Amino acid sequence: MAHVVVLSDTHIRRASSRRLPDAAYPYLEAADVILHAGDIVVSEVLDELRGFAPVHAVLGNNDHELVGLLPEIDLLDVAGVRVGMVHDSGPSTGRAGRLRRRFPDADVVVFGHSHIPWDEVGLDGQLLFNPGSPTERRAQPHHTLGTLDLEDGRVAAHAIHVL
Repeated sequence: MAHVVVLSDTHIRRASSRRLPDAAYPYLEAADVILHAGDIVVSEVLDELRGFAPVHAVLGNNDHELVGLLPEIDLLDVAGVRVGMVHDSGPSTGRAGRLRRRFPDADVVVFGHSHIPWDEVGLDGQLLFNPGSPTERRAQPHHTLGTLDLEDGRVAAHAIHVL
């Protein structure tokens, strides 16, 4: 089984006091894999996350410094589960069809951008998963991150956690 921690929209800059909240660290310490769905902003965040587990990340619209270092989309296999990743999934209307077309072979699609936690089953059983943001909640009531437990080609558990 792979215990996966899913982050997005951390928006941590060098000249800022913003950092990951203390409540995020127990999740990171338990991670086998970390996925980041963009808006990382600086490479030091990736370096910090790599201290906990292997990291897969995609480019967000604020990741100007990371252009050329991160892909815009990714498709990977974690414990036999096909995981697609993209930062901006577009508007919620039509999202399930759009992501199914973009990632036809993915069991799970991880995305970010909106800062709105999203954990729903889309078309043909495809899990659509946005962890929200652990640092910039915007209009959401809480800072959040997500976890996925992936095992033998299936999603054994998925959750959004309030920090």
